[in-house]
Formats: sequence, structure tokens, C-alpha cells
Amino acid sequence: MQKGHQSWTFNSKPVIISSAAVGGPFEAEGAVADDFDMLHQDLWLGQDSYEKAEKKLLEQACEIAIQKADMKKEDIQFFISGDLMNQIISSSFAARTLGAPYLGIFGACSSSMEGLAIGSLLIDSKSANYVLAGASSHNAAVEKQFRYPTEYGSQKPPTAQWTVTGAGTALLSQQGNGPRVTSATIGRVIDMGLSDPFNMGGAMAPAAVDTIEAHFRDLNIEPSYYDLIATGDLGKIGHQIAGDLLTENGIEIPKDILTDCGLLIYKEEQPVIAGGSGCGCSATVTYGHLLNRMKKGELKRILVVATGALLSPLSYQQKESIPCIAHAVSIEMS
Repeated sequence: MQKGHQSWTFNSKPVIISSAAVGGPFEAEGAVADDFDMLHQDLWLGQDSYEKAEKKLLEQACEIAIQKADMKKEDIQFFISGDLMNQIISSSFAARTLGAPYLGIFGACSSSMEGLAIGSLLIDSKSANYVLAGASSHNAAVEKQFRYPTEYGSQKPPTAQWTVTGAGTALLSQQGNGPRVTSATIGRVIDMGLSDPFNMGGAMAPAAVDTIEAHFRDLNIEPSYYDLIATGDLGKIGHQIAGDLLTENGIEIPKDILTDCGLLIYKEEQPVIAGGSGCGCSATVTYGHLLNRMKKGELKRILVVATGALLSPLSYQQKESIPCIAHAVSIEMS
């Protein structure tokens, strides 16, 4: 049901009956390594390209989520996924392997929550019984496409972030046990004129704030409703900017409630510069770490606000600024 201008509330509260997070070698050394279902020590995953390695990450995340729900891939009625590769090939090729009806999406790093929101709408409207939503990224593949290949060895500025090598999936159902999706707020495209691909956090922060404000306005709730509000991958720079903008706009969110997936996934001593990023960032942190905390009883209500920079190599070459977006999904334990 539409609520306000940008939000949906889900009367049936679709259930996340299982989820999976798969990561690479750098994630295996990170702060939430124990919350991954599978971790690889080989960045190539035994493949002959980084792009094929990312596809395998997503395929494995799909397989694990389905297995954890004691289901078969033939039971999946819709697969919704997105990534950062040209024409979202990681998602499309994984969908080829899965064989389920497929909806490919591109919200850049906001794809995880965009997919979860659309999947929840399908479940809530009784258009499906089982929907698998996912997203993925691979550090070496993304760096090669959007910045400089890893082999180039370029020096990055303090605002740059480390693309997560990982994939996360969530299996939604009308019934079952697990955290429930209660609402979603679909973001608007916000462009503040920034054009530096090494400062994604600064570019995306205003979009995160715009969506958070819309969520509270549409649902007529206060920040205190949530135990945790996690933005997608703003990193240190964007997280600070978002906090300052929220305060300027009269929304006070305590520091122990407002966090960022890009700050949670790695340890302080890891050389990730400003923090984590990539489609796999919010996907793995949410579908691994945050849902595990909910199942342990540490969190009852969370709001995940995945952020995305909607640029492409072509738009950057044409000196376009970076349009950004953020999608928010609320997840609660009943």
C-alpha cells in the first residue's frame, strides 16, 4: 500500500526465510567475517576473469539461500538482482544458471534494497510466493571498469573507497520464520554537481538524507523507532556528511543508531581508505551481519538505506556529474 509520496507499507509483512552472504579474501579478514556463509581465499575463485568470479559469487549466494530454506531452485518464482558491470552481466548470467523468471535492475550500489523492496511488493500483492533478491560486486572487476585496473597501481585519494568482493541474497516468502519486511521508501535521483568518481560517499550522502527524510515523513515516525539505521556505502566521508545534513535539517539520529555498511564490513587497520563500497557492500552486511544480529535478539527494528551512484564510464568521459539515489527498507522481528 502506498504511504505518502515515496513509500510502501507491506500489510502481509513478507518474511525473509533465508539469506546468504559470500565474500572474498579481503572480506575474510574483515570485521564481520563470521557472518559470511562462505569466504574465498582466491580473488579469482578459480575463474579466468574477475567478471566470471563475480558471477560465481552471486551463483553461490543464490544456492546457499535456497539450500538454507530447504528448497530447490525450481521453487523460486522470481529472481531480482543487480550489479555494477555493463548491462548487469553478473546478475543476468547468474539468472541463466538459476533458471528462474528474472528481473534485472540497476540501482548501482542501491540495488540490494531496490531488489528487496520490489520483491516484497511482489509477495505482499500475492503476485508470488517465493522471490529471491540479490546483488553483487567484485573489487578488481569494478575498479577496472570505473577507475583504474588493479594492476595499474594508481594512488587513490583519501576520499576513495574499497569495492567489496561479495554477493548477498535474501529469499522472501508470504509465510515462515524470520525477519519481516514492513515498509520501503523509494528514493529520488539527487545530483549535487559532484563529478569525482573517487568521492562516491560525498556524492551519495545527500541522496541518503533525502530518502531518510522521506521515510520519516511518509510513515510519520521518528528516528527512535529504529534500533539501527544503516546507510549503504557512504564510508567515512559520506557518513560524516550525511550526519551533518540530517542535523542541519532538524533530524537528530544518535551516533550509536546511525551507521554505515561501508564502515561495518572492514577492520580499522585494513587499507580501505574511506571504507567499503559496491553492490556487495550493503548486500553482504545486511543479509549476513545485520540479519544475524536480529536473529540473536540484538536488534528488533532496522532501516537499511542503500545508496547508489548512477554514473557510467561513458557519462564520466563526457564530464557529466554523478546522479545519486538511495532506497530504504525497514526490517523487523515480530
